Amino acid sequence: MSVELSERFTLREASAPAGGILEGTRVLRRLPEGVESRPYELFDLRPLGRVIGAEIHGVDLGTPLTAELRAELNRALLEWKVLFFRDQDITWQQQRDFARNWGEPETNPFIPTGDSGEVTRFSRDASMPAFENIWHTDVTFRPNPALGSVLRLVRVPPVGGDTMWADMAAAYDNLPEEIKTRIEGLRAVHDYIPGFARFSDHELLHRKQEEFPPVEHPVVRRHPETGRRTLFVNQAFTTHIVGMDRAESDQLLHLLFTQAHVPEYQVRFRWAENSVAFWDNRATQHYAVNDYQPHVRIAERVAIAGDRPV
Repeated sequence: MSVELSERFTLREASAPAGGILEGTRVLRRLPEGVESRPYELFDLRPLGRVIGAEIHGVDLGTPLTAELRAELNRALLEWKVLFFRDQDITWQQQRDFARNWGEPETNPFIPTGDSGEVTRFSRDASMPAFENIWHTDVTFRPNPALGSVLRLVRVPPVGGDTMWADMAAAYDNLPEEIKTRIEGLRAVHDYIPGFARFSDHELLHRKQEEFPPVEHPVVRRHPETGRRTLFVNQAFTTHIVGMDRAESDQLLHLLFTQAHVPEYQVRFRWAENSVAFWDNRATQHYAVNDYQPHVRIAERVAIAGDRPV
């Protein structure tokens, strides 16, 4: 090996790339420290990923949940972050009622609604491009972002239209230690305007500024139920880190945004008729893959009101 090549190799080993992601073994811890995996007694759970995503079989979402079933589903949600249900021929009312087991529905003033103000509808075809193909956590521009969401597809395209989720606790776990130290205690500003400016009515955006002013959230939040530390910045709504020079803030946020792109932290779900997804918005980011147009894709979502991140 030449001296020049040897020096280049040493430099490569000594520093992380600009995105803060190195190849090799990753820490893939699905559960909080000290928590052991236990079987589920009231349904069959089939993992789709190492740390995130599982299909639930043996549960009818159109039937009211018992307290025992709700508790076991909640444990599954906390442990797998997103749950998938197949063959659920339910109405929007039943979808909403299922979501209410975790809290009150939350409205979104920037997205059209379905048959009720509690249900947002994403109707996409060749005349209405999709803008959900960016890694994001829902409504972090609110002081209390959503706890989670229940999504069902009303119309499934013949090909494409998958949705992906990323486990942001796994993303945090694998940050270089110097980055964890650097972001400890930092706060970031979240604003709805960057996320909606490209496709929403600008008059509406301006009119809602007093109702939804920019808010601050911790860069790393603790999950209120599991206690796990998760990255809580996203490319759609996070604008800058408080008290930091803009160039330095942009560089650091770019590094943190990139963590959601790592496949080991992700699960990808292929939709079919009567499929439903239920995800923990406090622990994940998601990305709706826009590879189906000009075919039609219609989805309806019930979001569940959440708590203030700490």
